[in-house]
Amino acid sequence: MDEPTVRRLNDLNRQFYQITAPDFDASRAEPWPGWERLLSHLRAPLSVLDVGCGNGRLGVFLAERLGSGVRYHGLDSAPALLDRARAALAGTDVRLDAWDLLDDPLPDGPYDVVALFGVLHHVPGADRRRALLADLAARVAPGGLLAFAAWRFYEFDRFRSRIVPWPDGITVEPGDHLLDWRRGTPALRYCHHVDEAEHAALVAATGLTELETYCADGRSHDLNRYTLLRRDPHD
Repeated sequence: MDEPTVRRLNDLNRQFYQITAPDFDASRAEPWPGWERLLSHLRAPLSVLDVGCGNGRLGVFLAERLGSGVRYHGLDSAPALLDRARAALAGTDVRLDAWDLLDDPLPDGPYDVVALFGVLHHVPGADRRRALLADLAARVAPGGLLAFAAWRFYEFDRFRSRIVPWPDGITVEPGDHLLDWRRGTPALRYCHHVDEAEHAALVAATGLTELETYCADGRSHDLNRYTLLRRDPHD
């Protein structure tokens, strides 16, 4: 995917979250059920990097389930959602930073847990998605965990019905779609469907040991495909 298209799609999604922040926040108040399976792999105290943290609900979930031993670092490109995260995480050990997928480097780390939830489908270009997973893996401490999820929206009629045609003059890759938003203010967002083959390639790009891959969330309990990976303790 060429750089002008990458930036156009990234700008589209930045605008989407500016427009929809109040409604998006209201629709994302509860933790994802799939996060429960993280807990058996975690022990506090631990440091967490949450890339694309949104309203901070992963941080809230971990603080509630693991207690005060969680140091949480959230990154997001939407100022309004970071404000909501700041309010939700008040009183915890938290750092929240504005971060843009294209222009801002990841923090050095290392972190005991690196999480990428609800983000992968917004990353333009197969090469960029693989590079992001490799960069995240490099931030995982020895013995630490990398957890990511891919939204399986194209597998469901209710989401395929939201796909709208691409405008003339834009060339995208297979699996790239433009979806409408039907809660509150209308808006469009770029979403890529990560199929099983690409998911496996992303796992391989990390160079880490796969602990488990599973599906969870949504009405059918399989809306997201998760993978949990461990860095060797002796790395």
